[in-house]
Amino acid sequence: MVQPIPAAKPIIGKEEREAVDRVMQSGMLAQGPEVAAFEQEFGAALVSGRACVATNSGTSGLHLGLLAAGVGPGDEVIVPSFTFAATANSVALTGATPVFVDIEPTYFCLDPVAVEAAITEKTKAVMPVHLFGHPANVTALQAIADKHSADKPAERRIQIYEDAAQAHGATWNGAPVGTFGEFAMFSLYPTKNMTSGEGGMNSVANADLERRMRLFRNQGMLKQYENEVVGLNNRMTDLHAAIGRVQLTKVGGWTKQRQENAAFLDANLQGVAVPAVAAEATHVYHQYTIRVTEDRDGFANALRTEYGVGCGVYYPIPNHRLPSFQRELDLPETEKAAAEVLSLPVHPSLSEEDLNRIVAAVNTVAKAGA
Repeated sequence: MVQPIPAAKPIIGKEEREAVDRVMQSGMLAQGPEVAAFEQEFGAALVSGRACVATNSGTSGLHLGLLAAGVGPGDEVIVPSFTFAATANSVALTGATPVFVDIEPTYFCLDPVAVEAAITEKTKAVMPVHLFGHPANVTALQAIADKHSADKPAERRIQIYEDAAQAHGATWNGAPVGTFGEFAMFSLYPTKNMTSGEGGMNSVANADLERRMRLFRNQGMLKQYENEVVGLNNRMTDLHAAIGRVQLTKVGGWTKQRQENAAFLDANLQGVAVPAVAAEATHVYHQYTIRVTEDRDGFANALRTEYGVGCGVYYPIPNHRLPSFQRELDLPETEKAAAEVLSLPVHPSLSEEDLNRIVAAVNTVAKAGA
């Protein structure tokens, strides 16, 4: 029997296990020196030295970032509907309203034209998602935010927040994602390009935002029992940080391998629309997402059952149609993407044989359906 090729495969090695054991032996398991070191090292490695704040999940990172930025009831935050629900959930949890807009069809990221059309007097921010590892057009989005903020007081200027959950190391015009918004969240979930087991990391633009985020993360206090605000317990443990510190030393090599795997697929796949990359962008291929215009679900089932090629559909139900939101909106590119996208394995554990199997399977299924 041919061994199935998994759609994703977290890589945990000897170094990660040794790091966890080191923390276990130290007896300091909760947020401590490992977290502080991880925050500093992440900032230096991935976001041009920006201050970083670690959290217990990516969703917590988004939520705390929004709270720290002052988002709350009466505010609107423009978000894509074609993404994981955590993006909109984090906005809703503050009491603010997520405003869903369409994506552009080429890179699956927020459409700047749709964003501008959705701006109102209540718009507090725009939160693009760098989906599948490809950056959103932050240049255009920032220009729109600046245009609509020109005559407003500082507290009502439209801000940019980045959901960089899937985009560790991606760049736009040579600058890393995570350095454009007032804050940016990176997920450290096991299937992401690097992991801490579970967790999130926020890069922040200024010291005041960093301080507020640290307050909200730890019951509203920086010093024990000196609670300044009503806060949460969203701390990262030293166990998770120790894993993340090791992974941080490896993610650059893994990203290069993802890009090489993607280049092989680009050159050899036939009968499907392979991922495009903007001239301004460095894609880090959290997912290698193709479009299948006819019977995507049947195509995926054939890959899995007939050829043992794992694949995933992200995201079959747009956020605006989830029971938790239920909005009547006309988002044609979002609906089309939800019906056509299919993510193939691209992770760094793939062998040359795996890549050839993926190509042969996809080309055969595509030809059969032509």
